[in-house]
Amino acid sequence: MSAATPSSSHSPAAAASPANASQEVAPSLSPYDQAILDYLRARGHHDAEKAFLQEVVEGRTPDDKTKPPEEIGKDEFIRTLAVFAQKNSRPGENQLKDSGTVLQELTSMGNPSAIQNLIASIGAVGSEEVIAADPTDREEGFRELEAWVDGSLDMYRPEFRPILFPIFCHFYLDLIQKGFKDAAQKFYSTFSGSLLASHSATLHHLSTLLLPAHVQNDELAQRFMNEKYAIKMSRSGLSLLVGWLTEAFGGEAMGSGAGFVGEQGKRGRVAVMAVVNNHLSFQMTSTNPTAVSPNAWEESTGLLSSLIPQASGSTTNLTNPQAFNTGKGDLKLGPAPISEDLRTETERVIREQALLDREPVPYDIQMTRTNIPQGLVAPTEADLLPHPPTFKTIDIEREVSAVRDARKRIRLEPSALNNIDPNSSQATLQRSRALPSICAYTLHDVTEGSPCMTFSQDTSLMAAGFAESYIRIWNLKGDKLRGFRSDFQASSVKDVASLQKIREKKGSTTRKLIGHSGPVYSVAFDPICGSAAPPKYLLSGSADATVRLWSMDTLTNVVAYRGHENPVWDVKWSPMGIYFATGSRDRTARLWSTDRTTCLRIYAGHLSDVDCVQFHPNSLYLATGSSDWTARLWDVQRGTSVRVFIGHQAPVSCMAMSPDGRYLATAGEDLAINLWDLGSGKRIKKMTGHNSSIYSLSFSAESSLLVSGGADWTVRCWDVKGAGGLKTKAGENGVVEAVNRGSRNEETQGTSADLLATFPTKRTPITNVQFTPRNLCLAGGVYLSPEQR
Repeated sequence: MSAATPSSSHSPAAAASPANASQEVAPSLSPYDQAILDYLRARGHHDAEKAFLQEVVEGRTPDDKTKPPEEIGKDEFIRTLAVFAQKNSRPGENQLKDSGTVLQELTSMGNPSAIQNLIASIGAVGSEEVIAADPTDREEGFRELEAWVDGSLDMYRPEFRPILFPIFCHFYLDLIQKGFKDAAQKFYSTFSGSLLASHSATLHHLSTLLLPAHVQNDELAQRFMNEKYAIKMSRSGLSLLVGWLTEAFGGEAMGSGAGFVGEQGKRGRVAVMAVVNNHLSFQMTSTNPTAVSPNAWEESTGLLSSLIPQASGSTTNLTNPQAFNTGKGDLKLGPAPISEDLRTETERVIREQALLDREPVPYDIQMTRTNIPQGLVAPTEADLLPHPPTFKTIDIEREVSAVRDARKRIRLEPSALNNIDPNSSQATLQRSRALPSICAYTLHDVTEGSPCMTFSQDTSLMAAGFAESYIRIWNLKGDKLRGFRSDFQASSVKDVASLQKIREKKGSTTRKLIGHSGPVYSVAFDPICGSAAPPKYLLSGSADATVRLWSMDTLTNVVAYRGHENPVWDVKWSPMGIYFATGSRDRTARLWSTDRTTCLRIYAGHLSDVDCVQFHPNSLYLATGSSDWTARLWDVQRGTSVRVFIGHQAPVSCMAMSPDGRYLATAGEDLAINLWDLGSGKRIKKMTGHNSSIYSLSFSAESSLLVSGGADWTVRCWDVKGAGGLKTKAGENGVVEAVNRGSRNEETQGTSADLLATFPTKRTPITNVQFTPRNLCLAGGVYLSPEQR
């Protein structure tokens, strides 16, 4: 509407007579103001005409006389006039719903020629958009939808709940885009509580978008706007949903809400239907809802079209991850072979040590070689990454130590707790068979924070990275850390004794390694020595986008690997040493070799940060977890994705591979641990019980037990072989319940039946858990004082 108005110094007579005022101001009115004035006068709206003239006449300042009139668009003008007109034949229905009706009705109103000419030049526009701009419609629509889902039958509720999250996100983004900031914040605070348990990270991110420009420039928001959110649902469930949306009935229990009633309720239904029709994609299943696990409905849901890799040469986006996984064929998941020369030499050393130790039963190298499960294919030496053609003494010592560890390993059998009365005399004995011993190391007085921690396989060293850009090493056996001096001559080294003489004379049980220029997010000891000897090298990844290799002999930095463009979140060694992998904020994972300063492979495909990486035990595959809620399995040599795992509802924070090579465990910010079958790419089960972020996972040597540590100050043990599912009431008085009592989040999210035990700390978030070769569990974290948050 025109902002150009006459001067405020006018005569009272002119103001009293609209006709006179109209004649006075007519020369300075814009065509649109004049058209509105003629329309109001022709329709007999004298009060509106008087108010309009008063606004036009009195609202102009002297400076405004020289300004050109500001005009609104034709579409905006028609929206101002055409909002609602009731049909005589169908009371309550908007006659101006579509553009054709708007123009027809306005044309038949006997408007002046100026209005008629304006109407003739206006393009297609309807008034439904104006009605939909009411922010209360979305609030009313979501309230009724949530009440219907919560009140639906028990057999349908698990498959209906996943639709709440995408509809919530679209309603919030729509309100922000239309400028209803206060209404959007009220909508968020009212309805986000029920979704925070599974979508806390995403909802927190959306809550930071407060302006239309934020939505336009945010990648996640644009994915919601441009991609369809896949929902898995049964045929009967979808028919109930459609029936309720169209007729306001179907599937709900008594007292589950009044449904869409009244004019506001009807508009709320239209808002829900608009999201369902335009932004949701339903994947139909003919399976009976009662035959599907409650946790299975959320699997393979989300913005899938950009998450699943496209086949080479294909232009269509897949929405079913299982179709992609099946198309990639079988994987070689068996154990890596050992060379015949190394095997022969190892067996000779084992026999000699057995004679010296007078062992009644000689050790067998087969004790370290897992039997290949039926259906798995073992790789050949030709399939492995290039490695030195000859073995060294340390390789023999590593294999001999592995045999000794296998012989003396404490075997954990979680199945021993099945059907055991926790109050019986046998409960304590069975718990010792099923649960590991846990040794926890706590760092005190670390005000700046320590994002990462790790232990060497021989349990002699512990390393931690700190936010103040340094690394600290501890000797857990109490020995002093003394590096080699830099002022010695190479000719003076003749034997082991002379080598020890050139070490530093003084030392301590801890040393600080300085070299990074940003917080250190990951550290890893090399696995070449195994449990036979202390490690020779340490890798570290930092916010300065570099990875550094540190020598444990000199306690200095040897190499800096540069290639990532953003902070490096994780670094892991290959089980055979030599190679290592990194994950970064630049959305890529990379393969490196210690003898090259440039990367060998780049694994690109994730849509967000690669937060964690993990090698398969045979080194043929690399698993990556990302903030795009997915995990992927890559062929290390070819650099292609061979499996995609979709099931988390938040970023994937950590992962672990089972020693037998069959399973992948992933943990996300949705506080869930998913167990995947690598061969098929299917999720075996979902395990819940943590109350806060999960930082670390580790499998026992038999792959029968999984241990997790997180920000809820606990270490938790899970039964890998158990059936899973939510805990039933019959088990509430069991062993597990005794340590899980009083958790607020478990009441809302539920605890899995395969949670064997919880070991709480006083106030220590557990940043790392890992098993030793003999099944001792090591855990570590930084004590959080009550003054700290």
